[in-house]
Amino acid sequence: MKRQLLCIVVWILVLFNGKGFAQEQRIEPPLGIAVEYTNHAASAYIAQSKGYFKEAGLNLSIYESYATGTALAAALARGDIQVAYICLVPAINAFANARVPIKIVAGTHKYGYGLAVNPQRIKSIEDLTRPGIRLGCVQVGSAADVVLHKMIDKFGLSQAAIQKNIRRMNPAKQILAAKMGRLDAVFVPEHWTTLSETAGFKMLLTAKDIWPGMQGSVLVVKEDLLIHQPETVRKLVNVLKMATAWAHENPVEAADILASKLLQASDQILPAAMKETAKQFSLSSDIMQRSMQRLEYTTDIDPTMVQDTIDYLVLQGYIKKRFNADTILDLRFMK
Repeated sequence: MKRQLLCIVVWILVLFNGKGFAQEQRIEPPLGIAVEYTNHAASAYIAQSKGYFKEAGLNLSIYESYATGTALAAALARGDIQVAYICLVPAINAFANARVPIKIVAGTHKYGYGLAVNPQRIKSIEDLTRPGIRLGCVQVGSAADVVLHKMIDKFGLSQAAIQKNIRRMNPAKQILAAKMGRLDAVFVPEHWTTLSETAGFKMLLTAKDIWPGMQGSVLVVKEDLLIHQPETVRKLVNVLKMATAWAHENPVEAADILASKLLQASDQILPAAMKETAKQFSLSSDIMQRSMQRLEYTTDIDPTMVQDTIDYLVLQGYIKKRFNADTILDLRFMK
């Protein structure tokens, strides 16, 4: 009898100790996170640098950078990318056109795009319609392209004249082309717009001038993650809030982190043939700080602005069918 009692006690102790050990060692499943190679993703780079993801118990299996939001949107269709810091426009395109099951759970910043020009060639916005003017912009349907169309509408410019002058290339190639005198204007996301000033370009318009209240980028997660691991999503939103608050409190150090992180990522982002020329980039902390001042870093997001963006994409033919913003938004963790 005593022996049986002893066995039962030992069994209970093993059972409870085993449970305690399992709980103590519990780690969040690996997360694949993707970001854009711009300071739009400042909060992600800062969170990585400051160790916020690790402190929150988030296990990152992949941390990838993409040269454009369009490339990042395509990566979202892959199974290993579950979280993305991405511009609103490609997020909507991925959801509406590619049927990628994502939800926007927070904002990351407003604005973040601009038109910079060679002041010797372009004196006013109307000069962009002149024959022979070479205007750089990224691919059709990208966020920069959409803001460019907003500019055309706002200032009553000739759509046909502008289209004839556009040269399609990614932001890095535009800055290189500007340095070599092969472009007269660039329409790119920050930090690239500010970087063009090192080539003698001058900021003519920012997204704030073109589209007041514009939602720049957002934090999106795969719907499956939201359904099965809501606490993980809560942690991601909390980390975003922490990193954003820290950036506001420490703007100089934040610029240092961003300049360093983006320089490190350049080997991964830029094609091999461009890397030597890219050494001309002077991505200093001062340039980064000036660029970051042209964005409004905030986790707040206005559903009305998201709806306005959806409606404008339908108007421009980038998505076929209008849908309600509530379909793509899940802001429960912002409360």
